Amino acid sequence: MPQTRLDLDRIHAARRVVDPMFLDTPLYPCDALGRQLGCTVSVKLETANPVRSFKARGTELVTSLLVEQGRTAVVCASAGNLGQALSWSGLRRGLDVAVVASKRAPATKLDRIRALGAELELVDGDIEVARARAADIARQRGIRLLEDSLDVETCEGAATIGLELAGAGPAFDAVLVALGGGAMASGVGHVLKTVAPGVEVICVQPAGAPAMTRSWHERRVVTTDSLDTIADGVAGRFPIPEVLDDLLAVTDDAVLVRESSIIEGMRLLLEHTGLVVEPSAALGVAAVLEDRERFAGRHVVTIVCGGNVDLDAYHRWVRP
Repeated sequence: MPQTRLDLDRIHAARRVVDPMFLDTPLYPCDALGRQLGCTVSVKLETANPVRSFKARGTELVTSLLVEQGRTAVVCASAGNLGQALSWSGLRRGLDVAVVASKRAPATKLDRIRALGAELELVDGDIEVARARAADIARQRGIRLLEDSLDVETCEGAATIGLELAGAGPAFDAVLVALGGGAMASGVGHVLKTVAPGVEVICVQPAGAPAMTRSWHERRVVTTDSLDTIADGVAGRFPIPEVLDDLLAVTDDAVLVRESSIIEGMRLLLEHTGLVVEPSAALGVAAVLEDRERFAGRHVVTIVCGGNVDLDAYHRWVRP
């Protein structure tokens, strides 16, 4: 049993809390994509839900707990997807939700946060500046601060993806997980290393936002001064030590990919699966593109984790 902050019994229990519309998402082989990549590829689709990402698996747990505790408000920092998910879960449970995001966040993500009735504050700077401001708001108002990946509920909610993968067939031998703060990678990794230890769990991060991957390889927190990636959903500069410890226990590798490969991955997903995805969701495909020999002949699952993307930017990226 891997030693992490996560617990398999709590992960199973999470399935009874998360709204069923976010569970049992499609998992299917894509032969056309596999032929392009030289391996068997299955897609785990986490975008076919009201918030178009996996994040509500975690926010459903958090907001349910807050209601049990008699709390009425919560604040988070978000690149967009977490804020949208928290807004959805909070609205469903009658909670006041505040979200802090960067002014540079994709407009489509910000618009959907507003549409769900959350209070949205925009800051100059990146996600780390937003995190600092969200912490200030929590202290000033005396409300719960939701910290993605640090709060174990966000990891255990994402870990329900791992339960679904472990219970699926046919067998696969590697799973490619987008790596940002680490909630999805640590959650999926914990489940698979507990019940299917032979599956290789590989984290994938943009080379323009490499902090967590560098930390994984050096086995200590490594921070960066700047970010340079279109994959805003996984862009962070300050890895969380507790999350890094979890990742080191349950993942087999962490790799970096180029922006050109992310864009090509988005293009291939559109062409061969009909999916319009945000850059973070194409990281798994990008990893295969950059190391075809490693994956040749293998059966890999790539988790398509988000579909919130500005269409104007998307067209600029994928148009030949």
